[in-house]
Order: sequence, then structure tokens, then C-alpha cells
Amino acid sequence: MERMIIFCMLLFCSSTALTVAPHKIAKYKQLFKTIKLLETTVKNKDVELLHTPENPVDGCLFTAVTCFQKGTLKLQPENSQVNSTFTQTIKVLKRFTFSNPGKQCESSCESYEKKTPKEFLKSFEKLIKQVIR
Repeated sequence: MERMIIFCMLLFCSSTALTVAPHKIAKYKQLFKTIKLLETTVKNKDVELLHTPENPVDGCLFTAVTCFQKGTLKLQPENSQVNSTFTQTIKVLKRFTFSNPGKQCESSCESYEKKTPKEFLKSFEKLIKQVIR
């Protein structure tokens, strides 16, 4: 009887673990699409340059994602027609959480090079691709 209970618990735990991974991948893919949408609506001229993490090491992904989230708050819509879409897209990015904090990196957001909003979003895309893999 004990073996049967242990077997059932093991089966339940393994099936739960298998269903979690596809959900996270789907969440990251949706985030990737959101960033792509934002690229078409963001103002790129006469704006503040943003600190842009590039090629963070695996342990520093959490720090890089945090920097990108802070940077998205400084983005501006290209024009008033895209303002509502832009605002909704920014809300999605603000709610995103990266579940693997890893180690805290020594570098801060301000230590990264400043780039235009479109370059900033391209780098954010690359980071999300890295997380998906």
C-alpha cells in the first residue's frame, strides 16, 4: 500500500512539473510578441537614451530584466493615435516577472551603455530569446 501511495505521488509530481514548463515558455513567447508590437509604436527621435543590457551572463538575467522593465517606463508613444495600444503594452511588460532571480550581479543598470528606444527593445528581444532557450 505504501508503495502505491508513493508511486501515485511521484506520478502526480512529475506530471505537474511537465505542465509548468510549457506555460512559462508560452508566457515568454507572448512577452516577445509584446516587445515586437511595442517596437512599432515607440517614439525613437528626440527621446532620452536608455541604459541597455547586452549579453548578460546567465546568472545576471534577473538584473537585466529588471533594467529593461525600468527602461520601458521611460518609453514614449510615437504619436497620439497609438497611445492606448502603447499604454496597454507597457502595462503587460511591467507585470512580467522573471521567476529565476539567480545571483545578484555587481553591475547596475546605469553601468550599461545608453541606446535609442528601438535598439533598447531589440536588446530586450534578444534577452527574452535567451531566456526561452
